[in-house]
Amino acid sequence: MATPRARRYHPFLNAAGQLRSGWWVLFYLLFLGAINLPLQALLHARGFVPTEIQRDAITCFVLGLAAWPCQALRRRPYAELGLTPSWAWLKELLLGSALGSLLMLGPALLLAIACGLRWAPNPAGPALVWHNLALLGVAALGEELFCRGFLFQRLLAGLGVWPAQLIMAAFFVFTHWHNPGMSGAVRVLASVNVFVASILFGQAFLRTRRLALPLGIHWFANWTQGGLLGLGISGHATTGLLMPTALSGPDWLTGGQFGLEASLPGLACVLGMTALLARYPPARHSG
Repeated sequence: MATPRARRYHPFLNAAGQLRSGWWVLFYLLFLGAINLPLQALLHARGFVPTEIQRDAITCFVLGLAAWPCQALRRRPYAELGLTPSWAWLKELLLGSALGSLLMLGPALLLAIACGLRWAPNPAGPALVWHNLALLGVAALGEELFCRGFLFQRLLAGLGVWPAQLIMAAFFVFTHWHNPGMSGAVRVLASVNVFVASILFGQAFLRTRRLALPLGIHWFANWTQGGLLGLGISGHATTGLLMPTALSGPDWLTGGQFGLEASLPGLACVLGMTALLARYPPARHSG
């Protein structure tokens, strides 16, 4: 008895007759370029030099706008990307904020016990609270829009969870590769920590299918580390409410200039939170 002929591979369409996710990734990147390049040229022609917050806000705007024509062409609602505010979105943002704070308070406490890390009030800190919250919030939103937004969701649909997670985690490490303090043992620990943190943010999205939870974790991990404790954020110095006054120990233990993200306690805490979040089932996706 003759066996049915196997379905021939189609380079553009999947088994459901829809355009393959890889092409949507390409289209999104093309839309990004088509929006960003003329916008940057216009700003430059007008002599507009954005502040750091304005630059990150423009990046968020472009990243979000580029997804709109893709979703329209796919005939899918924009809300599918997990950006639409709601009470559930707000609650997940607050939960993520608490988890992000714990993610950095844990290793800070361990370093205070093991390495004598101490703080003193920073006189310049209170004036920068809102600035730091806004700056770190917009920066985290831009990273989450790119790493857990349209691209990540198309990779999930086309390749599955773990290939998508590993690709975005590798990209996340690449974006931090040349940050200040990335050398020697710190580079190894920081790279592993950043890699696992990306997996954590991806799991947070998968558990909710909204960007609020990963955004909250990302935002307040950075703010707690820098805006509150006054430590480096991925190698970048920050003025916080507190000012570190004493810390002794090797860089692989303390994180050195890179911050808690490159410390051994920091890695232990991010691994623990990732394992904890993995225990909860992912949300079902209507798409």
